[in-house]
Amino acid sequence: MKEKMMKTLFTMTLITLVQSTQVLADTDIEQQAIKLAKSLIIIDTHIDVPHRLVKHYEDISVATKQGEFDYPRAVKGGLNAPFMSIYIPAVLGETPEAISLANRLIDGIEKIIKQSPNKFMAACSSQDVEKSLVVNKIALPLGLENGAPIAGDFKNLQHFYERGIRYITLAHSKSNHISDSSYDENRQWFGLSEFGKKLVVEMNRLGIMIDISHVSDIAFYQVIESTKTPVIASHSSARHFTPGFERNMSDEMIIKLAENGGVIQINYGSKFVTKSARDAWDAFSKAELNYIKNNALDKTNDKEKIDSFKAQYKTKHPELWVSTSDVLDHIDHVVKLTGIDYVGIGSDYDGVGDSLPNGLKDAASYPNLIKGLLERGYDEQSIAKILGGNTLRVWKAVEHYATAQGTELRHCSS
Repeated sequence: MKEKMMKTLFTMTLITLVQSTQVLADTDIEQQAIKLAKSLIIIDTHIDVPHRLVKHYEDISVATKQGEFDYPRAVKGGLNAPFMSIYIPAVLGETPEAISLANRLIDGIEKIIKQSPNKFMAACSSQDVEKSLVVNKIALPLGLENGAPIAGDFKNLQHFYERGIRYITLAHSKSNHISDSSYDENRQWFGLSEFGKKLVVEMNRLGIMIDISHVSDIAFYQVIESTKTPVIASHSSARHFTPGFERNMSDEMIIKLAENGGVIQINYGSKFVTKSARDAWDAFSKAELNYIKNNALDKTNDKEKIDSFKAQYKTKHPELWVSTSDVLDHIDHVVKLTGIDYVGIGSDYDGVGDSLPNGLKDAASYPNLIKGLLERGYDEQSIAKILGGNTLRVWKAVEHYATAQGTELRHCSS
C-alpha cells in the first residue's frame, strides 16, 4: 500500500512538473511574440477606419468604445503601418459623389494626423513607413478600395496619387468601369475593360500598387498579363478552405501571384477563413434577403426592422467563430504553395463586423498571431516577412519601376 501511494505521489509530482514546464514555455513564447511585435515592422494592408468614422466618429488617438482600431490598441499590438482603406460603396458608381467621398475620407485621415502629430504620420512611400519605426509613430498609408472615383480619367488617378493613395482595389462588390467583380454576376467586361487595361499601365508608371482583391478570376489573370510590377491582394484568403468562394484566391491564382512577385495578405473575417463560417454567412444572407423581399422592405427606410431581424437571427443561429489557428492555416497553405515571400496580413479590421476570429479581435492582437507562427516553427526572419517585409518588398519594386519611367517619388515626411 505504501509503495502504491509513493508511486501515485511520484506520478502526480511528475505531471505537475510537466504542466509547470509547459506554462513556462508558453510564457516564454508569449514574451518572444510581444518582443517581435515591438521590434519588427508590421504592415496591415486593409483597415476600414475612415468609413467607420464617417458612420460614427470617435477620436482614435485615444481608446475608443467602437471598432477594432485605435492608437492605444495599435501600440499594444506593435502595428506600424495600417493602410487606411478609402472605401467607396459600389452603389455610388463613377459619380461626382464617389469622388467627393474619396476626398472627404482622405481629409479625415489628414485631420487625424494633424491633430495628433506625435502619434500618427502620413506615409506616401516605403521610406515613410521605415521612418515611422525610427520616430516611433504609427504611419497611415492610404489605399483606395474601389477604383470608381477614377471615373475614366487619368487626371483623377494623378489627383489621388498626389493625395497619398498608394494602392487601388480595382473594383468592389459590383462591376465598374475598370473591372468585373468577383461578387457580381454581371461580367460586362469578361475581366478588365479597355480602360482598365490602360489603367494598369498608368498605375505602374505612377507607382501605385495594383490590388486584385474583389476582382473576378479572369480580371486577375488579365492584370497579371498587363502589369510590369508585382501586385497585391490586400485582404483576400485561400479559396482552398472556402471552395466556390470566388472572392478568395484559388491555388492556381496564388501560384501565379507569386510568379509575379506579388503578395496575398490574409483576411481575418470568418467567412473568408472556413467553409463552415462561409456556409453560415450564406444562410444568413439568404434569410435576410427573403425577409426583406417577403415584407417589401427598403434597406434604407426600414433599417430598424432589418437590424431587429438580424439580431433575432443571430440569437437563434450563433455565429461560427473561427480561431487564430484557422487564420494560420491560410498562411501555412500559401507558404507551402509558393514559399515564404508571398504572404502578408490584411486583417480587414473595422470592415467585417463582428466576425473576427477568437484571439484576433482587434489591433492589439498581432502578438497572438506571432505566437502562433512561433509555435508552428516559423523563425524570426520568416515572421518579419509575413508581418510586413513582403509587402514592403512589393511596394519598393513598384516605386523602383515608377522611378525608372521618370516618375518622381513623393514622400509625405521630410
